[in-house]
Amino acid sequence: MSVTDMFPLTDEAHPWPKQGDWTYEDYLRLPDDGRRYEIIQGVLYVANAPSYDHQFSVLKIATKFEVWAETQKAGVVITAPFEVHLPGIAKPVQPDILFIAKKRIPTPGTQIFEGAPDLIVEVLSPGSLRLDQHVKFGAYEQAGVREYWIVDPKTRAITVYSLPENSPEYILLGQFTGNEAVQSRVLEGLSFVASAVFVPQ
Repeated sequence: MSVTDMFPLTDEAHPWPKQGDWTYEDYLRLPDDGRRYEIIQGVLYVANAPSYDHQFSVLKIATKFEVWAETQKAGVVITAPFEVHLPGIAKPVQPDILFIAKKRIPTPGTQIFEGAPDLIVEVLSPGSLRLDQHVKFGAYEQAGVREYWIVDPKTRAITVYSLPENSPEYILLGQFTGNEAVQSRVLEGLSFVASAVFVPQ
């Protein structure tokens, strides 16, 4: 389905751009219809409202992050929808969960975070596999996001990638399932059992 089919033009003098040519100004014209819109390298990506399993995992992980961040006084945890602009790469993306270290905490009233968060979590949905595992993987890597988690409710696995200092590429920190303890370099000292963040079977 084309963009024009999805969104009837409200201003014929400003038609929707082709994929690859989307800008933030085009994004601001999109309808507020409950979908999540993101633009990466000029390509528009659209996601429908997430499922129960997806939101269950988002809340569980964000809660664990928040407890850690509050205890350590280390930064803030934010969940979607919240705009992140990765200069020259994506404007905007809206990660499921992001962590921003204390020294970079946004000021009150901030609507957009400019730059790479310290850690991003994306929880997979059936329609987001390619986007989260490939497109966003590359965008976050290029932007310098220090750690990227891909959480899969279907396989009940958490895959953690870390960006070494002065390295352009992620390395696999680990893939955690079942009763394995999930580890993080950015959230040092955080540890929880992987199965605890998925819908009970």
